[in-house]
Amino acid sequence: MEILSIVRSLNLPDCLVAAGFVRNLVWDSIHSKKTALNDIDVIFYDSSDCSNDIEQQITEQLNRAYPDFLWEATNQAFIHTANGDRPYKNTLDAMSYWPEKETAIGVSLNADNSINIESVFGLETLFAGEITYNPKRSIDTFQQRVRSKKWLEIWPNLRTVL
Repeated sequence: MEILSIVRSLNLPDCLVAAGFVRNLVWDSIHSKKTALNDIDVIFYDSSDCSNDIEQQITEQLNRAYPDFLWEATNQAFIHTANGDRPYKNTLDAMSYWPEKETAIGVSLNADNSINIESVFGLETLFAGEITYNPKRSIDTFQQRVRSKKWLEIWPNLRTVL
């Protein structure tokens, strides 16, 4: 809850704690394992600021204020250019292009301190221990990520779905 509270205090538009932090937390739980959950992806959608400066400022601000975590803030409004995609409409649309479906999940803290869960592809495969290929990306990218991140070694009960 601390991380979600910190991120909520930033007041960023269409903002979520997403990707590996959330995915790995679930995979840790289903494997009764504890891995370092210190790499935190903060994604947001702000089409009014196309510079990388805002991402860098937020990332640096978070890393200075909360150095126990490794923060990275990314504005999803412009990342499509790096990926060769059409412009994204919002953070959920941007997540729909991520190489594996189980990474496309984010959470935020509502004003009443309830947790908001956003998922492009649903939660079933995440909790089933699957790593599912997203056909919006190349199969090579998917397979390279599975290998380089060593998911099947860290969480041996996971299985890939092509």
